[in-house]
Amino acid sequence: MQQEREELSPGAKARQAPREPGVYLMRDTGGVIIYVGKAKDLRARLASYFRSGARHTPKVAALVAAIANLEWHTVRNETESLLLEGRLIKRWKPRWNVLLRDDKQFLQIRVDVADPIPSFRLVRARTTETARYFGPFPHPTQVRRTLGELKKLFGIILSDVEPTRLENGRWRLYSDARSEIQGHANEVTEADYRERVNKACEFLDGKIRDWAKALEVEMVTAAEARDYERAGECRDLLSAIRLTTEKARRFLRDNPLPKSDGSIGLTALGQALGISTPLRHIECFDISHISGTLAVASMVRFVNGQPDKSGYRRFRIKTFEGNDDFRSMYEVVGRRYGRLAKEARSLPELVVIDGGIGQVEAARKAFTEAGIPMPTMIGLAKRNETIVRVDGSELALPRHHEALRLLQRIRDEAHRFANDFNAELRTKKLRESLLDEIPGLGESRKAALLKEFGSIQGLRKATVAELTAVAGVGPQLAQRIAERLSPKS
Repeated sequence: MQQEREELSPGAKARQAPREPGVYLMRDTGGVIIYVGKAKDLRARLASYFRSGARHTPKVAALVAAIANLEWHTVRNETESLLLEGRLIKRWKPRWNVLLRDDKQFLQIRVDVADPIPSFRLVRARTTETARYFGPFPHPTQVRRTLGELKKLFGIILSDVEPTRLENGRWRLYSDARSEIQGHANEVTEADYRERVNKACEFLDGKIRDWAKALEVEMVTAAEARDYERAGECRDLLSAIRLTTEKARRFLRDNPLPKSDGSIGLTALGQALGISTPLRHIECFDISHISGTLAVASMVRFVNGQPDKSGYRRFRIKTFEGNDDFRSMYEVVGRRYGRLAKEARSLPELVVIDGGIGQVEAARKAFTEAGIPMPTMIGLAKRNETIVRVDGSELALPRHHEALRLLQRIRDEAHRFANDFNAELRTKKLRESLLDEIPGLGESRKAALLKEFGSIQGLRKATVAELTAVAGVGPQLAQRIAERLSPKS
């Protein structure tokens, strides 16, 4: 790390920073790192904090007032600054990186679920733990249009409405017949309105998943085009989305919305599917990829209606490359239950496939060709959340049905687990791309180095002699690798 003379003020140090890309650290009077950032031009970025007359937001102004010392680390390009920034934030967890993240100029939808008649509103920061949040959304027009759709589709109210409690215990949402809820009753019970809120939240969940997937595609495309600044913006926004939705999941475990009891859901599911024996073990599969690359699969296991994380499994697709959910499902189902059969272990009473008849048929084929007795198996198609049986017949349950709620919970967990695995692989691939810029280092040598040292971090710690000990790596190439990955380069 480059450190300036201790007698210089932070502003003076900022003016002496190099005009190169890099990552900077800010420390308080106790020497604690309070913020980590990246820049194309370190001097320009750091000087912007201390420029006379600068109009900072209150949070940035408070950060600047807390800075007692600066240091920085120059890198060769924006790829390295992106990776180094992420690693340092993960290591030090600076409190201002968290505080300033909430200052993003992206709108979120807040649902005040603790109120008797919850309203939906637009906010830019999370300010209460008694609400559920959706977003952030990158386009204000998009999110405002979404709120308009919610009013018409589900008959919910926004924050500009003050509902009136009537003498009979019911609520009047609007003081007059408003066009926003045309087709929906204006006088409701709390239970009736809560059902509207649940359906609107389900709608928003789908919007978020679709948009996040599109953002992941944009991130990968930007990285491949070496537009690392945009790739970093997409990465940060995806991180904010995951943080938001994870907070929502944590809150919903204890919020006033109706909860789904596992045993009730299991009983209802068994009855809906016509299964006479008690349902105890359920396993669910999901496939995840981005534009046909980095295809992976997840399997989650639920016991007595609750997640059994020790039974979760991850799979990398091994038999082919590309975008084929059917072949992927065939492969992972065959691998999973072929292994259980080989080890003489019991199969679950129910297998759930995330997808429609195509994915279900691929899974059925895996059982048949392996000669394994197939348990009850269904698919859960995203289109209208329809249950698909192996024979192609469909079962549509009401949205509030306990069996469907349990299936959605299991499917969403499989989806999260698969996406997390995919994200880990993308991050690893982006780190390893640093090696692609070293002349003379081909794929086979790169693979041998990563196998020997485990990661880029392990390679950074290796000496030239240790690098030379790897097959195919001569002294000159080892020297280039050490210089390229050196923290001082």
